[in-house]
This record gives sequence, C-alpha cells and structure tokens, in this order.
Amino acid sequence: MPKFNRIHLVVLDSVGIGAAPDANNFVNAGVPDGASDTLGHISKSVGLNVPNMAKLGLGNIPRETPLKTVPAESNPTGYATKLEEVSLGKDTMTGHWEIMGLNITEPFDTFWNGFPEEILTKIEEFSGRKVIREANKPYSGTAVIDDFGPRQMETGELIIYTSADPVLQIAAHEEIIPLDELYRICEYARSITLERPALLGRIIARPYVGEPGNFTRTANRRDLAVSPFAPTVLDKLNEAGIDTYAVGKINDIFNGAGINHDMGHNKSNSHGIDTLLKTMGLPEFEKGFSFTNLVDFDALYGHRRDPHGYRDCLHEFDERLPEIMAAMREDDLLLITADHGNDPTYSGTDHTREYIPLLAYSPSFKGNGLIPVGHFADISATIADNFGVETAMIGESFLDKLV
Repeated sequence: MPKFNRIHLVVLDSVGIGAAPDANNFVNAGVPDGASDTLGHISKSVGLNVPNMAKLGLGNIPRETPLKTVPAESNPTGYATKLEEVSLGKDTMTGHWEIMGLNITEPFDTFWNGFPEEILTKIEEFSGRKVIREANKPYSGTAVIDDFGPRQMETGELIIYTSADPVLQIAAHEEIIPLDELYRICEYARSITLERPALLGRIIARPYVGEPGNFTRTANRRDLAVSPFAPTVLDKLNEAGIDTYAVGKINDIFNGAGINHDMGHNKSNSHGIDTLLKTMGLPEFEKGFSFTNLVDFDALYGHRRDPHGYRDCLHEFDERLPEIMAAMREDDLLLITADHGNDPTYSGTDHTREYIPLLAYSPSFKGNGLIPVGHFADISATIADNFGVETAMIGESFLDKLV
C-alpha cells in the first residue's frame, strides 16, 4: 500500500535557487554561471511576493544569503530543500530526465553559431524550399518571426533557428507552409539529427499566423524528441500498471516513454494549471502520478532577461497554488520543483547552472521542516519508493522524511 495514493509533480521551468557548486564550469556569453541566482536576483532586484510558496518553506531553504523578500517560516506547512544536478548539462531535457532518474554524462549538442551548412542543405533538398541563412542562430521565437516572417510570406523560405537548448526550430506561416508540410519537414530534420555531431534533443515545429507587425504563434506546435537512453521511473510506473499523466510538454520531453495519459500542451501557465486541476479531478485517477511542466517562466521571461515579467509570472503561479492544494485528496502528495535555472538578470540568454528548489506538501502531513540537500533524481527515487517500483540509474528516496 503506497504512503500516498497520488503524487503530483509540478516543474516551474527554470526557477533556480542559486548557483550550483560546479556553476563556473558553465558559461553565459563568456561569463561563468557562478554568480547566477534566479530566485535570489529576482527577489533582490524587483521584489518577490509569493506567500503561498513561503508558507510551504521556500524561504527556509538553506542559502548563503536569505531570499530578500521571501521570509522564512517558523512553522511551515510543508517540507523544503534544494537539489543539485549530477548530469553534464543545464537544458530542459537533461533536467527532466535526471529528475526521472537518469545520469546524462554527455550533453546534447548546441549550436550557438547556427547549424552547419550540411544540415541546412539537406533540409533544402528534402523540402524544395530555401532556408533563410540570416535566421540561423539562437533567436527569440517571437523576434525571429517579426524579423523574417514578412520575407517568408513573400518567398516561402524556411525560418530555421535555435536557442539555448539543444533544439532545431522551424517557424512557418500556416497560410504559406501548410501544417502537414511543416510537420513532414520537421520529421526529416529529426531523422538527420540523431547522432553526433548533431545530436539534438528536440525538433520543434513553430507555426504562426497573422500579418507583418502582428504575427501570433499558434497552438499547433509539435515537438519531435529523442527517447531517453535508459528506462526512467516513468517507465517503471507504466510497466507496473500505474497511471502516469503528462501535462504540458512532458510527453514531448520523454517522447511518450512511460506516459499512458497525455493531457496535451499548455497554451500558457494558467492553462497548464487548469489542465492539472482537470487531471486531479478525473474520477478514474484514483492512484498514480501526474507530471506537469509550466514553461512560461523560462520561455517568456528567463531567456528574454525580463525580471519584472518573471516576477509577475511567479506571483501568478503563487496565487493559484491554493487551488491546486484544495484539489488534493488527503492521501495526495504535491512536489514543486524546477529543471535548471535561467537568471533573468544575468549575462547572455542561456540557462544558468543552479540548484533547484523542492517544496513538498500533503494534507496528511503531521510534521514539517527541511529535507537534507540532495540531487534531482531523489525526486524520482521517492516516487518509485512510494509506489513500490524500482528506481532508475540514480537517486535516493526521501519518502521517510515526509511525515
């Protein structure tokens, strides 16, 4: 009999809580990540008011300097800690895969100077469309269509760009390049980026509509990922017949492996929370695991180095946290964490190598306090321990600390 019949894991994408011990081995625009601190710098520079996460113990997590505007609680309602990454990477897939128990010893390939000519030429030959070379670099997804959308509408050329993540993205106006054609081109791009020196985590179709000066990306995005290289705890749960629900881009990140209920993409963080609440209310969801990613922190504010927007996004999540807690059953466990950092006050536009926070809450808790500092994979080890399945490659359970 599991200690908790249902566990809900919510990843606040990129909400780091201070530089990891090895952060100086990772750089942003030539500057080592050693001084990065997503939550700390937001709190210090623009203020942070997250009373519901504070009540769970966010301000109690050990730091060299306390979060400036997030006070420690003398009697928190949950448990808290911070977790360190083992894997050699600071991207979305590496973070999520490690959370589910894998150790990634060779990071995916990234292309800060754009993709090699060989890849672009192959895509041109397959598609019969030219690629706009000037867009071939790390780019904001909205900025790239503002800059090159008018040209695409005139010429039908492909907009291919990348980001801080190991991804190849293709933006296409739905009235110029039909969705079916865009998806076929992305599937081909996926087939030629499965091995080094171009091993990419995801190929992303980025359709949009509108007119120059007023372009809007649509919900017809499609991600083509690689599968995890070894079984994760998601696989272990699925093999044991335990329900696994994916909300947001989780299904894409794991290429569907170990997920038996995909609840779809999020249009926004708010929509993702709505979907999580719907999932939690399903009468058939009596036992199992839900896994939610809320990406707006990262995609809309972290990469764009917008601390005010990032802060407001955190406020919006915190305001809705009581809804999530109210939807929990007595024997539910809620875990709130992140997958890497993305300090919006830092140099460059890349993720930052940071600890991630972990907050744990259950209506059944009799105690509270701090869990010892551990590693990302401890989350999946705890989930595995709870449901009586094997762990994956790494991770130590903290289930016995939750009382």
